[in-house]
Amino acid sequence: MFARIVESIPKIEMLEKKDEIVRVLKNQVLPLMRKQPGFLEFLPFTPEIKNERFISVTLWAEKKDAERYERELFPEVQAIMKPYLAVPMTVRNYTVETTLCEHFEKALAA
Repeated sequence: MFARIVESIPKIEMLEKKDEIVRVLKNQVLPLMRKQPGFLEFLPFTPEIKNERFISVTLWAEKKDAERYERELFPEVQAIMKPYLAVPMTVRNYTVETTLCEHFEKALAA
């Protein structure tokens, strides 16, 4: 399993519009991701403190699936989110050590 961690900083005027950002993610971004081969899950984390970053984790079956998404679809996602963000999103990639996450892996397989 492979993970992409994306951090974003919303524009100051968007800090009060968290619901709008979540709606865009749910209605525009998530449907695109679900169509991608190897996509497993999208885990968004919204900050409790207004000035903090938004973080999202996407899980992919294999690294090649995440790389395909990065090349083919992520530019579209960036364009969708651009009006809400102060700076471009930052992305980090990780291999998920599934031997330590057996319950989580079983839940994804169900």
